[in-house]
Amino acid sequence: MNKTGKLYKMRVELAKPVQYSMRLGSDEIPLNEAIGKTVTLKYTGDIHCIHCNRKTKKSFNQGYCYPCFRKLAQCDTCIIKPEQCHYEAGTCREPEWGKKHCLQPHYVYLANSSGIKVGITRGTHIPTRWIDQGAIEALLIFEVSERLLSGLIETELKQYVSDKTSWQQMLKGNIKPIDLFQKRDELFEQGKIVINHLIQQYGEEAIQLLENEETIRIDYPVLNYPTKIKSFNLDKIPKISGTLMGIKGQYLIFDHGVINIRKFGGYQLQLIF
Repeated sequence: MNKTGKLYKMRVELAKPVQYSMRLGSDEIPLNEAIGKTVTLKYTGDIHCIHCNRKTKKSFNQGYCYPCFRKLAQCDTCIIKPEQCHYEAGTCREPEWGKKHCLQPHYVYLANSSGIKVGITRGTHIPTRWIDQGAIEALLIFEVSERLLSGLIETELKQYVSDKTSWQQMLKGNIKPIDLFQKRDELFEQGKIVINHLIQQYGEEAIQLLENEETIRIDYPVLNYPTKIKSFNLDKIPKISGTLMGIKGQYLIFDHGVINIRKFGGYQLQLIF
């Protein structure tokens, strides 16, 4: 296999184990079959924006040129902090985009990636969101009518549970299962005052507690997990070659280090195995 093209985050499919494909331009290369083989990644030196395809010297926000980073709603700070929704404030960079992506049903979930965390996602990103985070299990706990509400609930719950993933710990592979149902019930109780207030403010139909969901279990194609984490940077080391030991989250795990594929969106990359 020898393909070159503009890099996008890997395509994933929930299976046992997760199936991964490398996206280079219009090509999608199945990667699970490369595990255990020598794989080479070579950065050609070119970067093109994943939105407008403009050539850029530096990538922003995992693949955008600076003008797109500054003007697109999907690159605004409220994507990271949905409780500060700019559409709600009347300052959305792209109101039509906001209607399509933010004024849609969202979910609040618990996931176990480097330990338990709370997060939010649209239904169309289930289970991709959890796989990209390297979670081994996840559970939906709220369904809400729009992104703002998911952010407000997450803000309340992260007082009691983390909203972050330690990518280094996630990649070591020694994550123990957690009783997500028990943690969900604890959070329902801990956050009930604020959540009941939100229900009174926005209506019962806007916020639904999910008490009958099943835990989603996720297995990853990994032969061996690293004990020490060394991260490769294509800007410093444009050629990486070694035995591919596995894939988890958006990381390729080599026998001598790891690389976050999503971080280098827009890079022109050659893949050989």
